Amino acid sequence: MNILDGVKSAEIRITKEVSKLSDMVKDKDLSIVDRIESLEDIISLEIGDTSLNRAKNLEREMNLRQLYIKYEGENPTGTQKDRIAFAQVHDAFRRGFDIISVATCGNYGVAVAFAAYLAGVHCKIFIPETYHTERVKEMERFDAEIIRLPGTYEDAVSESSRLALVNDWYDANPGGANTSLQISAYAEIAKEIYDQLRDAPKYVAAPVSNGTLLAGVYRGFVSLYKRGKTSRIPIFIAGSSAYKNPIIMSFKSGLDACVDIDPKLIKETVVNEPLINWHSFDGNEALFALRQSDGEAHHISDKKMKDMSVFLHKKEGYRILPASTSGLIALLQKHEKENLINDRYVAILTGKY
Repeated sequence: MNILDGVKSAEIRITKEVSKLSDMVKDKDLSIVDRIESLEDIISLEIGDTSLNRAKNLEREMNLRQLYIKYEGENPTGTQKDRIAFAQVHDAFRRGFDIISVATCGNYGVAVAFAAYLAGVHCKIFIPETYHTERVKEMERFDAEIIRLPGTYEDAVSESSRLALVNDWYDANPGGANTSLQISAYAEIAKEIYDQLRDAPKYVAAPVSNGTLLAGVYRGFVSLYKRGKTSRIPIFIAGSSAYKNPIIMSFKSGLDACVDIDPKLIKETVVNEPLINWHSFDGNEALFALRQSDGEAHHISDKKMKDMSVFLHKKEGYRILPASTSGLIALLQKHEKENLINDRYVAILTGKY
């Protein structure tokens, strides 16, 4: 199986400033306070603060005003995964862990490997043996140890977490003890949107796989609203591969808890792979966000994702991983059905292509 999970990015560049800070993080002759501050400086320089721009050509095409794109492809390894990777490496470093463990199909592994490399933390990456991602070379470039395991991605997560517990490694997998840290990292996206719009948009649309991203952005806006910064909490719209994601399936079945899908019913393609799973590790949190915000969840076909990726490249100048467009497509499907009134709408695009 040739699974790309991803991003076809140019070589990940490490600037002289970041390289110097990384050397300081790794310098054991410095105080731990200085080393942590150096790592935090790297995070401030490299992670987040991604652009939020109006998609005016798409607005005209779809007859929808004030549609904004939050482009996470500007993070150093090309996806939103850098946010949680660096947050967890920071946590691991601060707590004195020498090894960080994670399972991946591609993008998340590169993000953790990159963050761990800059912090001088050894990274063990578990990949299902039937998956062949082009991003393994990038993981190895950052000195990650690649471990192949039989079974599915979910099996790799379970084994990686088990070994982390037994060997006292830091467990960076989704759905574990660090879920709150991951959600907090993604909550920063809400704050960045607020910084530019000065209020919450009417809708926020996002692709969902494990659900952590959507749950985190929702929590960020809830916090802003409770602090009196925004006048409302956005309505959340989720999009994922048609009939292959537990969050979408559970929402459409009217469930309050996320129910697994029979693995035999899932067929992976190069397009849908970043979105599908039979078990969403943070599915309950994402489902809660959809319910609480009076949101919606949509099935999106591979064809629609590919077509939207091509459109965004031609009309807006974005090179977007097709799976990253599923939330945007879900929002536009709602607009086509209901003719949304003029307001502010934000779609999060999670990875470049």
